[in-house]
Amino acid sequence: MGQSVAPSYRRALRNRDFRLLTGALTQSAMGDWAYNVALIVYVYNQTHSAAWVSAGTLCRMVPSFFASPYGGVLSERFERIHVMISADLLRFWTMLGLTIIAATHTAAWVALLVAGLNSVVGTTYNPATAAMVPQLLGEEDLAAGNALLETINNVAIIAGPAVGAIVLALGSPATVMGIDSVTFLISAALLSRLTARSVPTDVTRDGGPFRQVLVGVRAIAGSSTAVLLTSFTIVTTALYGVDTVLFLFISKDRLGTGPNYGYLLVALGCGGIVAAVFVNRLAALPRLSLVLSAGMIAYAAPSALLVVVHQPSVAFGIEVVRGIATLIVDVLAMTALQRSLAPDMISRVFGVFWALVIGGLALGAFVTPFLLNATGLNTTLLLTALVVPCAVVLVYPKLASLDRISAITAEDLAPRVRVFQRLDIFAGASQPMLERLAKNATELVLEAGTSVLRQGEPADALYVLTDGKVEVTARRERGRKDHHIRYMSAPSYVGEIGLLQGIPRTATVTAVEACRLWRIDGDAFLESVTQTPMSSAFVSGMTTRLKRTHPAGTIVIPDQSDIESADLADAGRLG
Repeated sequence: MGQSVAPSYRRALRNRDFRLLTGALTQSAMGDWAYNVALIVYVYNQTHSAAWVSAGTLCRMVPSFFASPYGGVLSERFERIHVMISADLLRFWTMLGLTIIAATHTAAWVALLVAGLNSVVGTTYNPATAAMVPQLLGEEDLAAGNALLETINNVAIIAGPAVGAIVLALGSPATVMGIDSVTFLISAALLSRLTARSVPTDVTRDGGPFRQVLVGVRAIAGSSTAVLLTSFTIVTTALYGVDTVLFLFISKDRLGTGPNYGYLLVALGCGGIVAAVFVNRLAALPRLSLVLSAGMIAYAAPSALLVVVHQPSVAFGIEVVRGIATLIVDVLAMTALQRSLAPDMISRVFGVFWALVIGGLALGAFVTPFLLNATGLNTTLLLTALVVPCAVVLVYPKLASLDRISAITAEDLAPRVRVFQRLDIFAGASQPMLERLAKNATELVLEAGTSVLRQGEPADALYVLTDGKVEVTARRERGRKDHHIRYMSAPSYVGEIGLLQGIPRTATVTAVEACRLWRIDGDAFLESVTQTPMSSAFVSGMTTRLKRTHPAGTIVIPDQSDIESADLADAGRLG
């Protein structure tokens, strides 16, 4: 929850793979939102029951709740883009089945059963996306990327239900579902064009799939920051679950616009688009707790106005405000959570995260019919409007303390960050990335004569010299004796050539006097260089160093657009 530089939408969209990913998500999201409206309307027309309307949401959410944690495991066990393509193709077939069910007016419970299967198939999609976005964009533009994806979802909220409503007026739910099936094929085609790929993690290495799921659970439960960030998104989703039931009755009984409540979802989407204009700037503010708390209150409290509002246009405006608030909360909470996780943990954690979010949505949809029957529409609206703000006030001191801890941590890391900023190897690196490297760097104190690294050994880390002096020696390509190459004084660094080139150490580095160094794990270093362009000074210096030890050697400069690929990741582990 630390400070960040302002993310850039323009920089994010320059990434070709990210553009393809957003295009794929646009297709499937628009179809899904149209399908959601069609399914609810189909179920209501078949049953004319609030309980069945609630079941229309629960039948999709409950299976996803149980399947999502393992969906996150699958997104790590297999290459993520292939996982997403497979999910799209499978959902094409399930949606085609729903089209046939709706066209033949089959019983509502059959439609809900297939809808549940469709949701289970899609549980790998969100964890895979959550892990791919940081890989494609890096930390600096992560908030902008998340905001763009949420904007796509909000555009889909507008366009999907609008298209669904038009098609329902002119045709039937079966037509909407048939259109949705085609969007999954388009999404799969776009994903197949991505060049970036993830490196699968063998789940059996840590004891099997079930233990892998528990890793994600423990990662959230063991961090008060993760618990709070996850809780905010869960609450906003639970309120949305309430909305999926209430909107139908607000539209039908309060606003006089019938059971087709799609325009209220459109209003939420409009608010999300408005928020996307400035939410990336909010991600750079130091007091994230205040922004998140205000967003939560602004999402819940306006529902109280619907007790006295009877004009559809005013209700539309209220939902726009709520849409602004929910996008702010979701983007900032998810971005902060992604930044707090190691790259190889994101899918597993977000598998659990989405299960909890789905659970919140299902809980909201489940309790709403009981509240409506027991208290009526007005009391239910007041409860949803007031309970959440009261809860936010109660937890705000804890949330604010996390901001203070984050500020103190950043202050403690500042001396290390300033050293990193003086090194050409980290030129252009973002503040969050430098802070992460500084936090994870291990300090070493070596006596004179101690080797820092030896020629021929595997390259597994970068060493930053912060105090003292070292000597660099090497056996030349046909030599047997070590030859003096140079002396290096602080601040400097050694070990980058082996990591970047995927080769053993090219020289031996020995402390000439007592030295202090920071050891940066090779994977963390490679992650940092994938997210920032290499400066010409750094490339020139690395070339000069290699020429001194291996005159016939050549430096291969990784392509920054592809450096996050599996080949480089493998080189980082081997070197």
